[in-house]
Amino acid sequence: QVQLVESGGGLVQTGDSLRLSCAASGRSFRRDTWAWFRQAPGKEREFVAASWRSTGNTFYSDSVKGRFTMSRDNAKNTVYLQMNQLRPEDTGVYYCAADSTLILSSVRDSGGYDYWGQGTQVTVSS
Repeated sequence: QVQLVESGGGLVQTGDSLRLSCAASGRSFRRDTWAWFRQAPGKEREFVAASWRSTGNTFYSDSVKGRFTMSRDNAKNTVYLQMNQLRPEDTGVYYCAADSTLILSSVRDSGGYDYWGQGTQVTVSS
């Protein structure tokens, strides 16, 4: 059974850092595209970052570029999201996602991912 499990969320203050992890089990995800999405209360789920399966190249939303860094450890079947300089608008539930057949032009589209974690809450107080 394939499972993605996020961890590392919490309550922090503006300017603090957090590191989220997403561990996969059930099969190897080394050839998958990984992504992080987030959803704030009353808002739609939005793209945060992705790691393309073929090259490991990363993509970021404009709102987090320069502050967040996504990385992957294929040996551990785990991806990470290092979040620095956190702001109140970064508050939300953060989800990791993975897919093995996604095309490059769709990495920012949540609808293209087959596997999802349960989410981890990140709250940034002002």
